[in-house]
Amino acid sequence: MKKLLIALVALVPTLGFAAGGHNVHLEKANIDLNDKESLVRGLDLFQHYCSGCHSTQYQRYERVANDLGVSIDEMRTKFVFTGAKVGELMENAIPEKDAAKWFGAAPPDLTLAARVRGEDWVYSYLKGFYKDPSRPFGVNNTVFPSVGMPHVLEGLQGIAVKQADGSLVATGGKLSAEEYDQAARDITGFLVYSAEPIKLERQALGIWVLGFLFIFFVVAYFLKKEYWKDVH
Repeated sequence: MKKLLIALVALVPTLGFAAGGHNVHLEKANIDLNDKESLVRGLDLFQHYCSGCHSTQYQRYERVANDLGVSIDEMRTKFVFTGAKVGELMENAIPEKDAAKWFGAAPPDLTLAARVRGEDWVYSYLKGFYKDPSRPFGVNNTVFPSVGMPHVLEGLQGIAVKQADGSLVATGGKLSAEEYDQAARDITGFLVYSAEPIKLERQALGIWVLGFLFIFFVVAYFLKKEYWKDVH
């Protein structure tokens, strides 16, 4: 029974990230997985602002480097902060016990976040933080009410204030509103890629499979006519 309770508690962070956001307006992310420059910027932002707490532990640094066109040396020097080797999994830097003590629950792995919730949800979540003094970290989120994490991108976006109509207006950030939108889109794109690295290859293969099935259908059709012409 004790082990079952421990397992359920361990699931809380992941379920918490996947929960919430019902019946809320989601902005369109419009992610293009062919835009490798955007994905690399997303990798850069994720590693510098998110990977201290969140992992993408079902990905390997080397696989990401190869897929995004980043050299192994560049991956090692610019994007690996845990002392890991490039062939290892992309785990976060913070010990799980410390994270649970500081945040109440260990931050969830985000490898499959975009696949679980969808790219629009992730994009809107990154843009949905606003000032709320009643919360432990002083912020809340329009997509995930009562969010339990700080707004790590506040330095880029600035402090957002929720208006009467529900919109957010941010001031004091390093980026303009348009630039922050792009930054949020870049991170979302990287997470969409992480959730299914083989997606583009699968889609390309699907076209070839459909083409083969069409040709096979034509051949089978004429073979059937040739076979049955003497019968009828």
